[in-house]
Amino acid sequence: MIPLPRAAAIAALTALSIAATPTPASAGPAHRQHWSAAWAAPMMRPSAAPWFATWAGQGFDHQTVREVVRLGTGGKAVRFRLSNTYGTTPLRLTGASVGRAADGAAVVPGTVRPLHFDHRDSVVVPAGGEVLSDPVPLPVAARDRVALTLYFDGPTGPATYHQLSMTTTYRADGDHRGDTGAAAFSDAVRPGYGSWYYVSGVEVTGGRPVGKAVVAFGESTTDGFGATVDGDDRYPDRLAERLIADGRPRPVLNAGIGSNKMLADSACAGDSALSRFERDVLNQPNVGTVIVSHGMNDILRTGDQICGVDREDPPVTLQRLIDAHRALIRAAHARGVKAVGATLMPFGGAPFWTPQTDRLRRDLNEWIRTSGEYDAVADFDLAIDPAGTGTIPDGYHFGDHLHPSPLGYRAMADGIDLDSLQ
Repeated sequence: MIPLPRAAAIAALTALSIAATPTPASAGPAHRQHWSAAWAAPMMRPSAAPWFATWAGQGFDHQTVREVVRLGTGGKAVRFRLSNTYGTTPLRLTGASVGRAADGAAVVPGTVRPLHFDHRDSVVVPAGGEVLSDPVPLPVAARDRVALTLYFDGPTGPATYHQLSMTTTYRADGDHRGDTGAAAFSDAVRPGYGSWYYVSGVEVTGGRPVGKAVVAFGESTTDGFGATVDGDDRYPDRLAERLIADGRPRPVLNAGIGSNKMLADSACAGDSALSRFERDVLNQPNVGTVIVSHGMNDILRTGDQICGVDREDPPVTLQRLIDAHRALIRAAHARGVKAVGATLMPFGGAPFWTPQTDRLRRDLNEWIRTSGEYDAVADFDLAIDPAGTGTIPDGYHFGDHLHPSPLGYRAMADGIDLDSLQ
């Protein structure tokens, strides 16, 4: 997606079509089946990240990459969406496989299946495009972990990716698509928080009927910074577990990007919320609800240029943030998607705190709570700071007074009214 100027982005969101997203041709006859989104990750430009080590800038060359994802719903077959959205040249994938993930980079023996594209082992993903794999017969259940293994027999160039996965991705020299053991996959970014490369979505079919997907749309507190690496304890994970325990399972898709802004695109913090809302939320299969938790980075980093490319002209104001939230609400409603607004959590004690930034956060929260424009409210502010201290309690933040700990993410998920989800 080419980033739009802010005014154009708002206008485009307001005028979104209600038409269903077309099924890519590579899906073949599977388009007659009912497919549900089981996992998703927003794609980002392969820029040099100032915060975390990744392989995105260099890409891959005669290497195998093994990536682990946890599914939000089950079925009898899976298929994968691979993205070259930010690639400037075609991406040549020599081959791929999928299997049930075991410990680390290992795959459960007997579960490895080749991944095909229009019945071929290899595929070329056009620059700026994406492809959908053929269905793979691999029975999976909600919360199962699967390992996607990609092999590139030549240089890929910089890789379209999701920067903060909080999940370890593994790399090996040569072709190790069929390996079930972890020995060849000795290379990982350590210490690090992990990234996902090229894979933007997983869909399943043939499972028991479940509710429509919930998309958690936001920044680093949605993406999960501060959660446990490989622990799957971000707030969307906890929400999915609550829904299962309550007898109303449905996929919860994480569309958070760390350091992302409502109003400004960034080379290393993703397209703005306005620019990416259609792609990362509305174009997901069978979406019923979006939880919008956005605006904190605009407030905290007003005038700050992440990677030197952000634009914040005119300055961030309460009215501009409200207008952006309204644009997202209108876009969601145009597709029949319920919009839940999440209040922004306190950050007293964090480096960016000032009386002015905290006042702007509180004013935006008041609008989210009382305007009636969102269909429902997820009061994360109240859930994590019930005493109204203006700070995240010790033990509930990661150590920086800004990002939740696993305990804080659980409090966020527990603060969502399950009845508010469509």
